[in-house]
Amino acid sequence: VQLQASGGGLVQAGGSLRLSCAASGFRLESYGIAWFRQAPGKEREGVSYIRGGSGQTYYADSVKGRFTISRDYAKNTVYLQMNSLKPEDTAVYYCARGRPVASAWLMSNMYGYWGQGTLVTVSS
Repeated sequence: VQLQASGGGLVQAGGSLRLSCAASGFRLESYGIAWFRQAPGKEREGVSYIRGGSGQTYYADSVKGRFTISRDYAKNTVYLQMNSLKPEDTAVYYCARGRPVASAWLMSNMYGYWGQGTLVTVSS
């Protein structure tokens, strides 16, 4: 099982980025994928989650209406489209695989596999 996160970079406030999480060793139909982020000096926090199978999506309040999670079965890849970026979105973003119940998707210990992280920097 491997998760390869990519797409981070430097962007001005108000700009957009699209992160990708390429999965290998398993099929997205069977597992959910979450995006977490960790800013310097802060704890890791859940950003968004897409459930395996149903494709139901979940978002942290801080990103609702700005971020969109999606997946491409053919490419076995999950995306995080980030619009209207703010300086407080600056963090290392990680994708992770798991099968949490809906009420637990924000809990990082619900995920057994993690990607290596990709840095997003939003300048003011």
